[in-house]
Amino acid sequence: MKTPTSLLPDSRRLTAGLTAALNGDGASRHAVKVLDRKLPRFMSTFPNEIVTCRLPNGRKRRVFIKYEAGHGHNSFGHRGDVAYEAEVYQRLLRTVPAFHPQCLGVHTDSKRGDTWLILEYAYRSVRVSDLSYHRSTRQPRALAESARWIAKFHAAHEAHVGHPEFTFLKRYDAEYYRGWARRTFEFARPLLGRFPWLTELRETGDAWFAPLRAARPTVIHGEFYAKTVLVRSQRLFMVDWESAAIAPGEIDLATLTEGKHWRGQIARQCEREYARARWPEGAPADFQRTLAAARIYLHFRWLGERQDWAVREKTLWRYEHLLAAAKRLGLL
Repeated sequence: MKTPTSLLPDSRRLTAGLTAALNGDGASRHAVKVLDRKLPRFMSTFPNEIVTCRLPNGRKRRVFIKYEAGHGHNSFGHRGDVAYEAEVYQRLLRTVPAFHPQCLGVHTDSKRGDTWLILEYAYRSVRVSDLSYHRSTRQPRALAESARWIAKFHAAHEAHVGHPEFTFLKRYDAEYYRGWARRTFEFARPLLGRFPWLTELRETGDAWFAPLRAARPTVIHGEFYAKTVLVRSQRLFMVDWESAAIAPGEIDLATLTEGKHWRGQIARQCEREYARARWPEGAPADFQRTLAAARIYLHFRWLGERQDWAVREKTLWRYEHLLAAAKRLGLL
């Protein structure tokens, strides 16, 4: 679904906002000129558009703008808003070498309580999830490269999670994990006849997330699916950071390889690439247990979001995968 135009600013507001955000040190008296506006294929979590403009210095630039526009998708504390994502870009991602897409500016409309995140536009890029697996080897390669990138990102930030500059980030604690499981068991009550083992799993209490609490935390993306990684030639663009948090990095790896399509060889390759990139001297002994717990978390995360999601037919594969991960941890 594309962004409804009713959620976008009019031309006057757009020009004023871009001028305020992209005018460098503000010394120029000239306004940014909007040349073209285009809607991306997907709305994503927040309204967005692609804008071609001319900067005061005469340079023509295409930018991607994400608008808060009164929208919020808190997801029980899991996801932040556009203002939160803007802070992630400005305080965290700006220090990552060669990171793309670059944050070009942030505009805050205090009267409307609206925040705009203005990013480098990743022209001619494609989502890794949209690459054809059957017709090309590009998708497995891109997934493996994504696993290496996020592993190095985790390794670089692991030692800094206690620093003051990261206090604004969300942190996964016991109550966070416990809440997702509690809601899943509640929402899944109509399915107990089909999945009676859910009762036994519930009786194990907090044991499922013990490996996550024991693992060393780092900064994670939070929703590191193949659809949040864009690729153009050899360059990767990591987008949608509104769920960034302090948590075990294995959650991002589990996210990247989750689903009905990534099982088997591709998932195992990503696990190997991740482990080698993050721990060149060898992965921790409990790596696989932490990864299994991360997979359980993801199933609870999506099954515990909404009751209709927990019981709809196309989501039922999650229960099969949840059972397998619980068995790997010895819970069932």
